[in-house]
Amino acid sequence: MWSVKEGKASGRSSEAFQINALLDSVRTTLIHIYQDIQLNELDVTAEKVKNQFLGLSPKSYTLLALFQKHNDDVLKLVGISKSRTTWQKYERTKHHLADFLKSRYRVSDLSLKEINHMFLTDFEAYLKTACGCNANTTAKFMQSFKRIVLIARNNGWMHYDPFVNYPIRISQVDRGYLTEEEIKAIMSKPFITPRLEQVRDVFIFSCFCGLAYIDMANLRQENIVRSFDNQLWISGKREKTGVAFHIPLLDINRKILHKYEGKLSKGRLLPVLSNQKMNAYLKEIADLCGINKNITFHTARHTFATYLLTKGVSIESVSKMLGHTNIKTTQIYARILDTKIGEDMSQFADRIKGLEEIIASNL
Repeated sequence: MWSVKEGKASGRSSEAFQINALLDSVRTTLIHIYQDIQLNELDVTAEKVKNQFLGLSPKSYTLLALFQKHNDDVLKLVGISKSRTTWQKYERTKHHLADFLKSRYRVSDLSLKEINHMFLTDFEAYLKTACGCNANTTAKFMQSFKRIVLIARNNGWMHYDPFVNYPIRISQVDRGYLTEEEIKAIMSKPFITPRLEQVRDVFIFSCFCGLAYIDMANLRQENIVRSFDNQLWISGKREKTGVAFHIPLLDINRKILHKYEGKLSKGRLLPVLSNQKMNAYLKEIADLCGINKNITFHTARHTFATYLLTKGVSIESVSKMLGHTNIKTTQIYARILDTKIGEDMSQFADRIKGLEEIIASNL
């Protein structure tokens, strides 16, 4: 029944018709595969066409499947080169994407090739509306999403970058801090409830060393070391970035440590509660002290940086103590207050008094 010249079955039987229909379908599929490879890759070979037709091509992930693999890989690196906070950030982004796909597309997953500029703008709108995220939080979720798109592009699973004309901008926010008077108000306030007293002590400790919540929770005796100047320092590595920090132990913090010495389990130096409880109790403390600010535990870190700069400590020293790798990060945490500007200008005025006398005599 086979015609070598025409490359198909000869005759008009139903069997010949079925064979030729199948061959036409295969030929059409091969042409589409050829065109797709020609469009998206550097060169086309018969082997590439054959392998893709037979399903032997390298594995191409869908969006959420790739995101899950990425997050699983990050989780394995927690405690080595990644922090749990970083993994949680990617997990939250994945969950938002999954909910968005169900809401917008009515699907449980999506091909990577279907991600385009409109998908990004729709997801951004979903984060701001359905999830109630502000502009900066939305931008951070989009940064996490962009990481997955980059992985897909590097592996050849996406042949264009939907983020090319999609700028991600994070606005600088004036981060909250406490003034010296507000710190004194919290320090001097007597608390009848032990939980508030303990939260106050931990918070004040952070105000005078700048440690983040997780680093305070991890603080152990081995982190208190005698340094080159024969004084006690707080030393360790930041949980978030793995960057080392070295901070002189001030008398205020030394007294707080002495207060809880030998009274806590698991080698802890301070009675650090969960971050949620710490923040809730800090709001209660602010109310009792008459402080009309939204205080969280991270406010202590901002306060430390700001307080040091206003007292004349160099930004390089502050950056080192905070465990930052870039001074620009320190500049976000710490601002120069009007009082500091006033002091600096007063010193400058003293230095140019001679010039003032000259101009005064000629007026």
